[in-house]
Amino acid sequence: MWQGRNKQTITRSHLRQCLNVNNRRNNLDIETDNRVETADESINVAATQTDGIGCHSGAEKMREAAAAAGKSETLEQYAKDYPTGPHDQPQSMCPAFGSLRVGLRMRRTATVLSGSACCVYGLTFTSHFYGARRTVGYVPFDSETLVTGKLFEDIREAVYKLADPQDYDAIVVTNLCVPTASGVPLKLLPKQINGVRIIGIDVPGFGIPTHAEAKDVLAGAMLNYARTEAEQGPVMAPRDQAEKRDTVTLVGEMFPADPIGINMMLQPMGLATGPVVPTREWRELYAALDCNAVAAIHPFYTSVYREFEAAGRNIVGSAPVGHDGTAAWLDAIGEACGVARKKVDANKNALLKAISESLAAMPIKGRITLTGYEGSELLVARLLIESGAEVPYVGTACPKTRWSDPDREWLEAKGVHIQYRASLEQDLAAMQDVKPDLAIGTTPVVQKAKELAIPSLYFTNLISARPLMGPAGAGSLAQVINAALANKERFDTMKEFFADVGNGDKAGVWEKMPTAPKKRSIMPSKNKSTTTVPGAVC
Repeated sequence: MWQGRNKQTITRSHLRQCLNVNNRRNNLDIETDNRVETADESINVAATQTDGIGCHSGAEKMREAAAAAGKSETLEQYAKDYPTGPHDQPQSMCPAFGSLRVGLRMRRTATVLSGSACCVYGLTFTSHFYGARRTVGYVPFDSETLVTGKLFEDIREAVYKLADPQDYDAIVVTNLCVPTASGVPLKLLPKQINGVRIIGIDVPGFGIPTHAEAKDVLAGAMLNYARTEAEQGPVMAPRDQAEKRDTVTLVGEMFPADPIGINMMLQPMGLATGPVVPTREWRELYAALDCNAVAAIHPFYTSVYREFEAAGRNIVGSAPVGHDGTAAWLDAIGEACGVARKKVDANKNALLKAISESLAAMPIKGRITLTGYEGSELLVARLLIESGAEVPYVGTACPKTRWSDPDREWLEAKGVHIQYRASLEQDLAAMQDVKPDLAIGTTPVVQKAKELAIPSLYFTNLISARPLMGPAGAGSLAQVINAALANKERFDTMKEFFADVGNGDKAGVWEKMPTAPKKRSIMPSKNKSTTTVPGAVC
């Protein structure tokens, strides 16, 4: 737990490593006994005699430090919400990118990070690479401010300076690994300042397995805050007030055309789509809560679904993908919203015919392995199989949840092996064992596939960035998939041409041209015949 700045100590050597002595406060005086004295305090922090808890300390030590610093409850909840499975976590980007992305996509929302400078640099670079176009706030720290509690004071000061209701509805403050391990208590920040809501979250790499689940951390925290506000009295109406129909809130980031397509599928049943969570504005959170049912398009939003259940909302798993998926999903939505059976059947008859025709018109023939970390991998696999593809393996970095059961059961009935919390090694082993005609996966999977002359597609940019739902999604994958499948001959030609370039002595930078080992000369016998020496190098 963070403590105040009274009667604490810090060594001179460590202080001088971290601070410029000339820039210290005027009342800071270095004494010869390696202690720092001020007018009203004595600083003596044993932890600063080493380099402290940092990114190099390892996940286990940082987890232990966080628990000792008062973060046990937070870490225990994360362990329940995001179980790691047989290994610690999949190899993917920093989890905090997920929550950062959610905050940066929201209007009138400020984002502040507290963490190591290298981590903040990488996160801001990645966010702007993905087109954030928003300022990312940063509260820097050093060993003194971290161990004495001054970092929390600096964060609090930064939040007060930012909290202008003319500019912001909310400010999101995120602890990365080191501040979380050190117990920086964001829960002690004011809940609101000048009418601006303050949301403090811990998103450590040693507690959140994937960036997908970090989206859930922030989205769930915001829904919890909004639900509490709605319970206390009137709240802001949505910016674009929809017509008065019962709504279905959608959960999960998806291709922009998909919510529109789902809305068209719901209209004949007297329903409409509500906001998509994570939302793009604070006031949309109230509209999301004010729904008849919740569609768990992406199944890993555990804390989000907990908030909807606390609000008394029905949650429906899976999505309207392909013929079978759409039929089952419409049945479940109709039941959750109390729609008459006759109306649901009439809607299904019209939609399923169109979907079947689209699937038949754009078939996919080939064996495909599928891996990713977006949370929609099972949905894409269903669509590929209904398009005619053979999909023996699906790997996802996300965990198994009850909201993915409909998709899991359908796929397993088709003979698909599903690997939750898949590691890179598992994905590569499956690809090499299956020998697919096409590998869809993450960057390292795609790289390895190309080395093996297997056509491959990057899941995030080329697959998940397409409509998947209803009639519009039925034929959306066929063009890019079939074009990739047709590249097998080109890959074989390139592999033959480049041969072993990049392998063995043909990899790296050499000062001199590498030469092959010299052959051993074998002395001829008297009868002039050669003698074979076992083990000789030829």
